[in-house]
Amino acid sequence: MRVGDEIPPLEIEITRTLIVAGAIASRDYQDVHHDADLARAKGSPDIFMNILTTNGLVGRYVTDHFGPAAVLRGVAIRLGAPNHPGDTMVLTGRVEEVDGDTATVRILGANGIGRHVTGTVTVTVPASAGARHADAPSAERPSAGGAA
Repeated sequence: MRVGDEIPPLEIEITRTLIVAGAIASRDYQDVHHDADLARAKGSPDIFMNILTTNGLVGRYVTDHFGPAAVLRGVAIRLGAPNHPGDTMVLTGRVEEVDGDTATVRILGANGIGRHVTGTVTVTVPASAGARHADAPSAERPSAGGAA
């Protein structure tokens, strides 16, 4: 893990099921996350993903790269363009700082209308664990299109 290391991109299909399931799992029952008619009445073209689902996807992105021994120490994100059903969010990351076995990773998640999420993740990876290679298959987690 070195400053400047890039994390391979992760494409996540934004489905209605992902948005609703993420809202329910995080106990966010705001109608704009599950009721398209009420979301439209409030000015949105459709339902949209909540910040807690985005936060979880960002954490998953980093831990999928650094492996099962990785420990998230901090996640600081800001939302921009909403994630609507039918879009694809592409997460990218770059190591900005390294202090021993702890790194700060700059994160960007973009969709068809702009930047959905920006921020940083601080992650500790024990020296004995190391980062997984981008081409190593992941048996621990579902595919990007699976549940968050």
